[in-house]
Formats: sequence, C-alpha cells, structure tokens
Amino acid sequence: MPKLLFALLLLSGCLTAQSLDTITLPGTDIAFTLAQLPGGTFAMGEEGKAVTVAPFAIGTHEVTFDAYRLFARRDNDNSTAATPDYDVDAVSRPSPPYLDFTYGMGTRGGFPQVNITQQAALRYCEWLYQKTGRFYRLPTEAEWEYACLATLEDPTPEDIADYAWLFENSEEVFHKTGLKKPNAWGLYDMLGNVSEWTLDHYVADYTDQIGDAPTDPWIEPTRKHSRTVRGGSFDTDQADAGCRVREKSQAKWQARDPQIPKSKWWNVDSSFLGFRIVSPQEQPTKAQITEFFTKAIID
Repeated sequence: MPKLLFALLLLSGCLTAQSLDTITLPGTDIAFTLAQLPGGTFAMGEEGKAVTVAPFAIGTHEVTFDAYRLFARRDNDNSTAATPDYDVDAVSRPSPPYLDFTYGMGTRGGFPQVNITQQAALRYCEWLYQKTGRFYRLPTEAEWEYACLATLEDPTPEDIADYAWLFENSEEVFHKTGLKKPNAWGLYDMLGNVSEWTLDHYVADYTDQIGDAPTDPWIEPTRKHSRTVRGGSFDTDQADAGCRVREKSQAKWQARDPQIPKSKWWNVDSSFLGFRIVSPQEQPTKAQITEFFTKAIID
C-alpha cells in the first residue's frame, strides 16, 4: 500500500486490520487471535517523529492466564507440536509462584496474565515458536504505539471509558480481556486493564536515540533494568492514559521477592502488568530467531 494512501486512510479513520488469524495451540483447545496490520509511517511520540514499521500481526487480546499456564506448568503441556524436534521435557519453565500474586483478582476464564518479568514473557514467546513453528515476540515501542493509535488519535475523554478499564471505572482490579470496545484495528485493552511489556530498553531520550526517519527501531537491552511499559492499567488515572504515554519498569516490582537472587520469572508487585504478542509478516530464519532471543533476554 502506498505510504500516502496509508496516511490518508489513517487520518480518516477508515483503515481496519486486513485480516484476523486464529491460532490454536497444538494438542490443546486454547486459541488466540492475531490482527494483521499493514506497515506504514506514522508520527510517533509527543515530538511527532516519522517512524516506519513493517507489516506485522499482533494479538487482539492480552495474553491470558489460560494460555500462559500451558507453558508455565509441565503437566499442562504435551508433546504435540508443529515442529518435529519439540521436546516437552526440555522446556525451561517458570518456578511455581509461592502465592497468588493477583491477590484474588482472577486467574481463569480469560483474565490477563500478570506479575511476570519481561524475560518470562519472552520465554513464553520462545516456547510459542517451538510449539507452533511461527516466530513470536513482544512488540517494539514503535509497533505498540502504531497499533494503539490506529486512527492516530486516543479516545476522547468522553469516550475512553468505553475502551479502557482505568482507575475511574475498574474498581481497582483487572478484568477479563475483551470486555471493552476494540480500537480501529480490532485490538482490545490497548489502554487500561493491564499495562504491557514492550521489547525496548527504556531510554528517556528515545526519539533522539532512534535517529532520523527510522524503520523498525529497537533499543536493544544492555542490562536487566529497565524496559518500556505501555498502555496504563486499571490503576491509571484517565488523565494519564494514552497511546503515547511511556512508563519505565521498576526494580521495586520485585523488591518483596524473598529469593536471592530475585526470580527471573515473577514480579511480586506487578499485578497491573501483562503483555501481548506480535509476529512479523516476514518471518526470520531459524538462525536469526536464535540470535534474537540471545540478544533480547538478559538475565
């Protein structure tokens, strides 16, 4: 699609996701939906920097406990997979949490997976690749903002409650995914409910570091903290919610973890934080996928 036409469609609010793919995890009845988004150039951040992203698919919903627990617990997984070399017993899985970190907000029937570290989210993506044969990862900041904006506008203050669970209407708990209206791409809960991990290392001067007219920018991690979190949560004030709002992950989210060293998998105090997945239209090679996870996952 020509970039000028794409921009006009974005500005007019007439652009919708090209198609939806339903992915059923092999050997299970758990499925999730991906929206196929066309690539294009958009004005990113408060500075309005022109950023280009390639076509990619993104989860229409945040990853749920139901989907994550297939990976998290060996007895929920099975040897059925789309790849012949999948070894169910060779998967590195999360240590069992020692309590319900959600404090009763909900873990079955469509609630978002929360309290996991960025590494744990990426390990889930790695498992999905092994299980399905399709490469998944977290969205970059640019991809996330592009997907959230859709028509280049946040919902109006009068309408935002129709799209997002925020402090004013959430009763200070997260809710099952997909109960609010989707944005113009068909994506649910991009704002509110739970915040979402992105792939990027957090830098305050993001637009400076990505340079002029970047394509598919990614600030690669150099150490464990911090990463950029997007979208706001059930505990975010309506006035502070928006597709261009950036948040820095905090080491204090693990401060009460009694383990030494702190868990690679769990944040005791981030029941407001989940994630969604993306899959680029142009799939990388097996060697490139191995290189990606080596760079992206920092212990």
